[in-house]
Amino acid sequence: MSAAKLASVSPSIQICRIMRPDDANIVGNVHGGTILKMIEEAGCIIGTRHCNSQPGDRCVAALARVERTDFLHPMFIGEVAHVSAEITYTSKHSVEVQVNVLAENILTGAKKVTNKATLWYVPFSLQDVDKIVDVPPMEYSRPEHEDEGKKRYEAQKLERLETKERNGEVMTSVPLPEAYTVGFSQSSLIHLVGPSDCTLLGFVHGGVTMKLMDEVAGIVAARHCKTNIVTASVDAINFHRKIKKGCVITVSGRMTFTSNKSMEIEVFVDSDPLVEAEKGKYRAVTAFFTFISLDKDNRPLAIPPLKLEGEEEQKRFEEGKTRYLQNKAKRLADKERHQ
Repeated sequence: MSAAKLASVSPSIQICRIMRPDDANIVGNVHGGTILKMIEEAGCIIGTRHCNSQPGDRCVAALARVERTDFLHPMFIGEVAHVSAEITYTSKHSVEVQVNVLAENILTGAKKVTNKATLWYVPFSLQDVDKIVDVPPMEYSRPEHEDEGKKRYEAQKLERLETKERNGEVMTSVPLPEAYTVGFSQSSLIHLVGPSDCTLLGFVHGGVTMKLMDEVAGIVAARHCKTNIVTASVDAINFHRKIKKGCVITVSGRMTFTSNKSMEIEVFVDSDPLVEAEKGKYRAVTAFFTFISLDKDNRPLAIPPLKLEGEEEQKRFEEGKTRYLQNKAKRLADKERHQ
């Protein structure tokens, strides 16, 4: 053990908040983006606290990646969200945070698990915003926990590198698109990054970005189905580059795959610096969102099949189908393991 004292085993925090009307859609379902924002806030707090637990540069933990996130049950207006975050692994320059979300009915006291998420943070110095500081090591209750965490760290690092190779892809609009085609539901949102969107370092909070991404994905899903839609899951969200205060971001979404009861939407976030325009526009964040369609009784509805046009759309559809089948197999395996 080094001279520096190791951080305590599995430091954790919990935050709570009641869900208000502006947190939800017109039928009372809390927006997936609202929940994602709370998840990131909890992760940022615990990650920043841990990274400042030893002497040295003061820093802020910046979100680098969110692993697949499933929305297990809907949350409604009037329920209390209990968001608990726990640090489960540290590398030299990153922190893994596991977050669980419970929804509490304040009338009955009944609670249900709505979300489980894994987030990765990287600490940046308050003195030099381009400097990544070292993460204080944590003490593990069992040696295998550290080994398992290292495997997760290597896997996410490899996938982040792979997704960077796809960043040059450009989304193009389709004039007068036919219903149920990719172009028919494709949507974009433009947002000027203000001070309230940013961390102490002047970069956008990951939770703000994720909320905007969920809104765009929701618009795409609603345009395709013309029904009430809710977020079902979010695959890994990769934060490739930081977004500064004052940038204009364009959040774009397009349908990539539909099954009988779900639809996958790919979402991109492009940042355009206004002050440093010479640096040019760049791809900052990418992710896949999965939505389902619900009737008035919150029961799943069939999804209209996606009409494909061209080889590129066919290729993206097949890739989405592969992800769908892999995730379905994983859910079945997890269910069997917990029975």
